[in-house]
Amino acid sequence: MRITVLGGCGAFPTAEQACSGYLVEHDGFRLLVDPGYATLPRLLAHLPADEVDAVLISHGHPDHCADLNPLLRARVLREDDLPPALPVYALPKATDAVLALDRPGMLADAYVRHEFRPGDRLHIGPFTADTRLLPHSVPNAGFRLAAGGIVMAYTGDTGPSPEIVELARDADLLLAEASYPEQVPADSARQLSSARQAGEYAAAARVGQLLLTHLLPGTDQDAARRSAAANYSGPVQVATTDLVVQA
Repeated sequence: MRITVLGGCGAFPTAEQACSGYLVEHDGFRLLVDPGYATLPRLLAHLPADEVDAVLISHGHPDHCADLNPLLRARVLREDDLPPALPVYALPKATDAVLALDRPGMLADAYVRHEFRPGDRLHIGPFTADTRLLPHSVPNAGFRLAAGGIVMAYTGDTGPSPEIVELARDADLLLAEASYPEQVPADSARQLSSARQAGEYAAAARVGQLLLTHLLPGTDQDAARRSAAANYSGPVQVATTDLVVQA
């Protein structure tokens, strides 16, 4: 399983980095996870829009799904034949706002929506995706993606929960939201996580490696790595544009 980071910035993109977006590939199948703000240009640096095979979205905040709109536009507003309709997997209502940005029917032939509920098991190409509800300000699904005997767990955005450890149990890679290095402010403590917490989850779940993502703009990446490594002895990286991880 090959994971290419398209962006790992929380809340809004910066001049250097897009928001959450990850191209996950196995056996020739290309799964786009969370097409957040500004991820489409980074995706197009790797492959044409019509070569994405499916999209999987954790929740409906725009830093995780806004670029679904330009991705679909890039597939439908073309002079040659349309590619097959793109399967889009998301929680109920999570993509309503982004899909309503264009005139009715404009993108209708570009996608097929597959709504799921937390706890469902999805079959997407060669991937099996087990889903769990994790705490956030809107419904958020964590994913346990498996293919070819390799497992990647992804939290989306989440507050503290024992479900994270179960989601990531013995995974080869944990892709974990870590908005803050050490401590989440009190007003967000039930909705977001820190790098220190991510390290604790990675250690408890015995994952093979930890990839921190969703760092808020201006966050010290070295500080985030140190905070995670205080509790987890395995490899720790920060999700940055064009980073490739083999799980």
